Amino acid sequence: MQSIQLNERAATVPPILSYNREEWQTGYRSLSQEYDYWIDDITGEIPQDLQGTLFRNGPGLLDINGQKIHHPFDGDGMICQISFKNGQAHFRNRFVRTEGYLAEQKAGRILYRGVFGTQKPGGWLANAFDFKLKNIANTNVLYWGGKLLALWEAAPPHRLDPNTLETIGLDDLDGILQHGSAFAAHPWIDPASEQDNGTPCLVNFAIKPGLSSTITLYELDPAGKLLRQYSHTIPGFAFIHDFAITPHYCIFFQNPVKFNPLPFLLGQRSAGECIQFQPGKPTQIVVIPRQSEGQPASGHLTQARSFPTLSGFVFHHANAFEQGNDLIIDSVCYEDLPAVEPGADYRQTEFAKLEPGQLWRFRVNLSTGTVERQLLEGRCCEFPYVHPARAGRPYRYAYLAAAHDETGNAPHQAIVKVDVESEPRQLWSAAPHGYVGEPIFVPRSSEAFNHGLPVANLPGEEDEGWVLTLVYDTQRQCSDLVILDAQHLEQGPVARLHLKHHVPYGLHGSFTPHCFIQS
Repeated sequence: MQSIQLNERAATVPPILSYNREEWQTGYRSLSQEYDYWIDDITGEIPQDLQGTLFRNGPGLLDINGQKIHHPFDGDGMICQISFKNGQAHFRNRFVRTEGYLAEQKAGRILYRGVFGTQKPGGWLANAFDFKLKNIANTNVLYWGGKLLALWEAAPPHRLDPNTLETIGLDDLDGILQHGSAFAAHPWIDPASEQDNGTPCLVNFAIKPGLSSTITLYELDPAGKLLRQYSHTIPGFAFIHDFAITPHYCIFFQNPVKFNPLPFLLGQRSAGECIQFQPGKPTQIVVIPRQSEGQPASGHLTQARSFPTLSGFVFHHANAFEQGNDLIIDSVCYEDLPAVEPGADYRQTEFAKLEPGQLWRFRVNLSTGTVERQLLEGRCCEFPYVHPARAGRPYRYAYLAAAHDETGNAPHQAIVKVDVESEPRQLWSAAPHGYVGEPIFVPRSSEAFNHGLPVANLPGEEDEGWVLTLVYDTQRQCSDLVILDAQHLEQGPVARLHLKHHVPYGLHGSFTPHCFIQS
């Protein structure tokens, strides 16, 4: 009897959390000021062989003159630039001066509906039949072909000056993009394109959703010139944020969702609030052959094909590669779509009630059409990143933002290094007062790049390099740039660069060995 009583009592004791939700909320504050300074408050030492520039994008404004936006994904894009040279680091941030940003700053109020719930003041009457969305340029940033591009998946990119971060304007990629065409926020760099004699190329896509959805693929050479453009139409509505590549394929997960446009048309809901997850329907893995001038390699698909698998929702892919007649895709998968609820406050997220994202492996047999699933990492995780030389190729290590605890859903407070070939994990945690962003792996050797672009041949071990991540420190209410040794993640930061301010929780970024700061 005593044992039963103890068990019942234990069941009512609230778990000890690694995080404090009220502290976590303080990271969702606008950063209206733009800075430009050498970072002089450093714990540890910046590695001398870390040379280049970290670019990072995310919502910098979470309100317009005190009018709160409904969801951070609707926030205006702000680029952070951290330049490394000779053991020193320089910080700069600038808002992307989009047409919408300039108009709202001048008006001092919200003028546009947001995809994820933000509405103009005035109720449904003020929003009905208003389909003009603001290009917020807030999701990713990439340096390619001599251009620095701020990316948002529903519109063309904005070009910035990499030396100053000043906005140059919308960029059609030298005529590649037709008026109004989008350029997604998750491009991949193929370090050795088989279609181009082993030179690198940039692969990206655009989605035109509808009753049927059209996927358009772009492949660009190192100078930013178009190599190939091809399209494929799939039945049904498609809500696709990311994709994966291999030497011969582009791979998309068509999540099982439907879109009811009526509440959006009538001004009652945003577009994102009209998307509904359909758990009874399968996820479709869409495999599209990368086009080439010659004949496809023996044994490879010549036409696009879809492969159904168990229902789930995928935002991000870690990597994909070919193994004989199989395609292997490693992705962060959720049981269902983390819904955007009308009237809900994202700052009041009840993490324990949500299912975590986990890293899964999908094995697609191209001959039989069968799909097998394997759980690679059960810890709550997101924002996967791999060595740039391993993009689209067999790999061993993935780095992800993760929860501190092994089970349950929680804010990301740790960086986990997943070895996909063996069980041991490495973990560095900033809990209880730190909250991490996307980890970006930077190879240690300068030989990992050629003319600023990644090479396919590893100059050393795959995990020889640095992991860079922005960490929000709730005690200081400021952010740090943390540098970790990828081979010894659990040993903690090699250096911690203390910024003079916070950076709101962000989305994605990239690293280039080019340095745009004069020391």
